[in-house]
Amino acid sequence: MSRSEDAQLVRATLRGDHRAFEALVDKYQKPILNVAFRMAQDPDDAQDITQTVFIKAFEKLDTYNPRYKFFSWIYRMAINECINFLNQKKPYEELDPKLVSPAKPPDVLVDEHELSAIVGAALMRLPIKYRTILVLKHFEHLSYKDISYIVDTPVKTVKSRLYTARQQLKNVLMKQGLLTP
Repeated sequence: MSRSEDAQLVRATLRGDHRAFEALVDKYQKPILNVAFRMAQDPDDAQDITQTVFIKAFEKLDTYNPRYKFFSWIYRMAINECINFLNQKKPYEELDPKLVSPAKPPDVLVDEHELSAIVGAALMRLPIKYRTILVLKHFEHLSYKDISYIVDTPVKTVKSRLYTARQQLKNVLMKQGLLTP
């Protein structure tokens, strides 16, 4: 579906055709759920966030500007909802290093699922503004321009934050013994 097709569906929804909004939900539900899961790291929380995003999108549909991609508009809404949700949750507490088992060597971490869980946990230790940029760039494969629009930040700032986020993620993984300096 192109930008103009999305705009047509928005106009149809605003005229009262709820099936048009269902088409938008069908198209964008999976990407929104994916970004919500990557940000929240909990399937139930991700579903709640996704549902909230679509409710808010429906309520604010008249504010959508067809000059921009609908995808970017709803993604921006999803990121903001993720940030609001995560800010309301209690932050994680650092574990006492004596309670944590020693890290396994990298060759033992062959199982992709286990490695994914480790990277996901490391991502959760990053500040939200850096985690957001990493998720959008490396998991959602968005352009700097789209990320800039979604997080309402200049492209140069996005690039700078991405560099910082990568460095912070690297440091977290090094502390866990998964990367060597």
